[in-house]
Amino acid sequence: MTPPEQILAIVRRALDRGQTVEIDGLGTFRPTRRGGKPGYELIPQTKPQVFVAYVQEDLALARRLRDGIASAGCATWLDKDKLLPGQDWPRAIRRAVEISDVFVACFSQRSIAKRGQFHNELRWALDCARLRPLEATFLVPVRFEACAVPGRIAEQLQYVDLFPDWETGMKKVVRAVRKAGSKPGCRLESLTPRPNSG
Repeated sequence: MTPPEQILAIVRRALDRGQTVEIDGLGTFRPTRRGGKPGYELIPQTKPQVFVAYVQEDLALARRLRDGIASAGCATWLDKDKLLPGQDWPRAIRRAVEISDVFVACFSQRSIAKRGQFHNELRWALDCARLRPLEATFLVPVRFEACAVPGRIAEQLQYVDLFPDWETGMKKVVRAVRKAGSKPGCRLESLTPRPNSG
């Protein structure tokens, strides 16, 4: 059985047990019963998908930001919410960045000073942004506190301060996310390495 067939089999088993199955960037499958016959229904995801990148030390602020974006009618992707035990998390994160309409990068003194996954995600988002139309909004930098934004980003993109007035900053973030989500997204399948077929 090929990997796509394995995935379909897993989805079917879950649906046959009466469970719903959410697939990021696509929507939610749920079991239905029409005319006494079992079936499946796809509820497509139509909300803009927003990836929230942060460092662990800023998790409480990242969750507050996620909640504000979600309450504005967007689908959010935060690793603490979405990653499952045993999942290949580097691959899952790369895929989530690729299929997102917006990448919100959360900057603080801690994220600037710390090396690791946040900076990897940021580099990947910059690569993804290069493949989108020039006028498209994809990367939205936010600052949780006074800190330097990396030069490569600060030279090209306007950032949003969520201090000293969180609500004013959130309005700007939501406006940027809605603007980005209202345009047809560029799904970046070409960034995902494919096995050689020859």
